[in-house]
Amino acid sequence: MSATAHKTAPMPDDIRARKGGAPLVSLTAYTTPMAQLMDAHCDFVLVGDSVGMVLHGLESTLSVTMEMMILHGKAVKRGLSRAMMVVDMPFGSYEEGPAQAFRNAARLMAETGAAAVKLEGGVAMAETIAFLVARGVPVMAHIGLTPQSINTLGGYKVQGRGAAADLLLADAQAVAGAGAFAVVLEKVPARLADRVTAELPIPTIGIGASAGCDGQILVVDDMLGLFTAFKPKFVKRYATLGEQAEAAIAAYAREVRARDFPASEHVFADAVPGAKA
Repeated sequence: MSATAHKTAPMPDDIRARKGGAPLVSLTAYTTPMAQLMDAHCDFVLVGDSVGMVLHGLESTLSVTMEMMILHGKAVKRGLSRAMMVVDMPFGSYEEGPAQAFRNAARLMAETGAAAVKLEGGVAMAETIAFLVARGVPVMAHIGLTPQSINTLGGYKVQGRGAAADLLLADAQAVAGAGAFAVVLEKVPARLADRVTAELPIPTIGIGASAGCDGQILVVDDMLGLFTAFKPKFVKRYATLGEQAEAAIAAYAREVRARDFPASEHVFADAVPGAKA
């Protein structure tokens, strides 16, 4: 069933039930206008901690705060009526232990209206995922390349190659066993992603993984071409809005400097006595 068939937003159990069915569609969103554009087309929308790099100019996601996630979560929620909203738990908000994770997850859901949270990690986070799920917090897991762990992973590298495949499989099985309703596979070799998808009872959401995953997600600014200098290998640009925006800004600047803008149709004449304003 497509997102457009829903009169109301799906819930985590609806997403889980899509395992092996029509592919799930997802994008990140950080603002109300962008959420409105994707609402009719996405099954779920992720308020990703990538907002720190995309909108705030941070070098990584590590400096993103709870307050930032709540601010952008509220904005995205105002733009959605058909798609489910998931919010990322930022770095440092859940790693200390299950109790800390629950406090922050509960705050995120209560203050943003999110249907679920997403957190990074596999085997190491299984206990926390189980704790949250048992207390009414639906969890989407995230394994493979986990951007909050780039300092220990050695950068934004493909995960699960060679002997590391067994570790990634263990992570996938751990989060599914703990009760996650879906799992994001980021920057994982396609064959391994297909194996995980076949073996897991919950949907896999690929980003740099495989077309065989149960769904796909991309950072919306990447797929719209709003960044002109950087494009990850796994991103397909469906538009080049960054180039178009820069060209439009340059044209505006030229017209202002030449006094071609504003033209007569953009300014107001003096009031005519007796005429309506």
